[in-house]
Amino acid sequence: MSSITLKVNGTTHTFDLDPSTPLLYALSDELGLRGPKFGCGLGECGACTVIVNGEATRSCVTPLQLVHGAEITTLEGIGTIEKPHPLQKAFIEEQAAQCGFCINAVIMTAKALLDTNPKASDEEIREAMSNVLCRCFTHVRMMRAIHRARREMAG
Repeated sequence: MSSITLKVNGTTHTFDLDPSTPLLYALSDELGLRGPKFGCGLGECGACTVIVNGEATRSCVTPLQLVHGAEITTLEGIGTIEKPHPLQKAFIEEQAAQCGFCINAVIMTAKALLDTNPKASDEEIREAMSNVLCRCFTHVRMMRAIHRARREMAG
């Protein structure tokens, strides 16, 4: 066991876990966060996506030892029911979610992209989303939601 410290959604946490433990398990099992989900367990689908120091990261394949001291943002950390993040608001307004399997991946991937590139082109958005698997094929509504949020975030 080893002491690993992370700043998750603005709060510092210290974990006494095996350093090879996937970040996802620390977030879900230790902190009770349900935004990032276990999907494939191979970093392929994106259901477990979180933002680590500004970069979209697959938490199911990221060992704690690689993120010691990092700043982690999960879906729970970007907005509230009372004040949703523009991406969350846009997904609701565009009815862009269906089964919910990929929603964490899409929103967190889009947020990481728009935080670093607020004027991302359609092609850049499509490229960022190309590694997120969606079972329901609501891609058109998701893209509309991302574009809506991009406009709101840009001011």
